Amino acid sequence: MTTPLVSILIPAYNADTSIGETIGSALAQTWPRKEIVVVDDGSTDDTLAVARTFESSMVSVVTQTNKGAAAARNTAFSRCQGDYIQWLDADDLLSPDKITRQMRTREDGCTERTLLSCGWGYFMYRPRLAEFKPTPLWCDLSPTEWLVRKMGQNLHMQTATWLVSRQLTDAAGPWDVRLLGDDDGEYFCRVLRASDGVRFVPEAQVFYRRSGFSRLSYIGRSQRKIEAHFTSMHLHIRYLLSMEDSPRTRAACVRYLQTWLPHFYPARPDIVEKAKELAITLGGELAPPRLSWKYEWIRRLFGWDVARIAEMELRRLKWNVLRALDRSLLLFERI
Repeated sequence: MTTPLVSILIPAYNADTSIGETIGSALAQTWPRKEIVVVDDGSTDDTLAVARTFESSMVSVVTQTNKGAAAARNTAFSRCQGDYIQWLDADDLLSPDKITRQMRTREDGCTERTLLSCGWGYFMYRPRLAEFKPTPLWCDLSPTEWLVRKMGQNLHMQTATWLVSRQLTDAAGPWDVRLLGDDDGEYFCRVLRASDGVRFVPEAQVFYRRSGFSRLSYIGRSQRKIEAHFTSMHLHIRYLLSMEDSPRTRAACVRYLQTWLPHFYPARPDIVEKAKELAITLGGELAPPRLSWKYEWIRRLFGWDVARIAEMELRRLKWNVLRALDRSLLLFERI
């Protein structure tokens, strides 16, 4: 039998400090048949120049005007020939045997519709210190149970953990270019819905770089991202209920709405009201959003807006300090 070709697809935007390491981890994959497609999405830094230093018979680099991550992923898929698809963001890394371990697992009772996943760990600059913390998603699951756990317990799997057959990728359809964040969450809902289940491969690993407040999924106070995220949530709920409309799936949807309600409050009372109305149709009710005790006193004195800004800015400050420290320790290790 012919060894399947695996396409490693890398969308990139202003990632010149990390794209080289990411492509390197793709090239280091022990799976013998692979191709790598990098799509530069109109970067304004040296991302394209760095990526082109890797061009070869195995690595192709495409550039386009800035259209967003989802559009870049669609372009990458249109250029690939693989039997299996490995999505990889431009600042993340794969363990050398990640694809090999997953491809070997598929020979053990899997079909072309089986979705393969694995564990992932956070890191900043030093991947050897990545923290791998198992969640209830780190096991074999049916598509419905996977979504119930994701939405009901506010869990997620990092984009690069998945290995998807072309048959399953075609069945799911393209990435939704309307979504400015959580495009991966919505996309893999559709992949899951088209699959016959998830097979978890514990030995394979993905290293997920903490990019903090610059990450695509960070909503902050962006009105466009707030609206896009609520659109993604609507789609999540629709997908889950189309698979199983029951008290437990409806309860998971209500918990999902409750978890994300603070991100829309108080800036978007219209979305808050829509979320409340949606919860009622699901047989539930949303409680007023609450801040942690650290910020509740600010809310009482100065209002929600000031308290939310204080919360975001303190987190940003903490993140910047931790990132600077980790980078300094990396530079010290290299001396």
